[in-house]
Amino acid sequence: MMTRKLIFFDIDGTLVDHEKKIPPSTQQAIEQLKAAGHELVIATGRGPFMLKPISEQLNIESYVSFNGSYVVYNGEVVYSHSINPDRLAELTQITLNNNHPLVYMTPEGMRSSTHETAYLEDAHEPLKKKLPPMEPDYYVGKDIYQCLLYCKQEDEGCYKENFSELGFIRWHLFGSDILPPGGSKAKGIHALVERSGFERENIYAFGDGLNDLEMMQYVYHSIAMGNASDEVKQAARYVTKDVTEDGIMYGLRMLGLLKE
Repeated sequence: MMTRKLIFFDIDGTLVDHEKKIPPSTQQAIEQLKAAGHELVIATGRGPFMLKPISEQLNIESYVSFNGSYVVYNGEVVYSHSINPDRLAELTQITLNNNHPLVYMTPEGMRSSTHETAYLEDAHEPLKKKLPPMEPDYYVGKDIYQCLLYCKQEDEGCYKENFSELGFIRWHLFGSDILPPGGSKAKGIHALVERSGFERENIYAFGDGLNDLEMMQYVYHSIAMGNASDEVKQAARYVTKDVTEDGIMYGLRMLGLLKE
């Protein structure tokens, strides 16, 4: 009997295709993994409120969300790391002065600092999501685990310089994730691994984006999707096919976790 594995899956470009749909082969692969007794975890830049439809469809209850800043294992919060509220207030003022939208994210939802939508609309279109409502004071008195900054890449330098302790991960021409100090999927995965007790050689992860780099380097068996960037592929131990070419199923069979 195969030793139980702990397997992490990114969402966008990994579990779901470019139309934000789960390929039938991926649904089948997840069901087969669960039937074999393996433990499955979603590892994503999305917040809990955004990943819920995917987790319910795949019946996966554990997740590393907000790029590692908020981690739930079997229904229990095992790690959380929010952005310093004073620094967030400073960041908010600068983004408003620059007319750059800033979106605040909690486990329950997200709100925008401004009605300015030029960059927001372009960046959100591929996500197939509605624009977040505006609520400038949403961050006050709340734990904010991640922000979304909307600006051109050349305008991001001033934020990186003035908020060097925060993490910036660009995912769109006009959009970047902002993480708490030291935030990464690897950090969140480490917290979940510590709680789960799995040995390093029994841990796997599939991903495709720049926010998966640390995860690829941390996990013993890291698998980049065929649609991943060259940087992610170079960081991974293995490379599978494109998400649109049954990449999850192919990768699992390639590694012997599923049979033909």
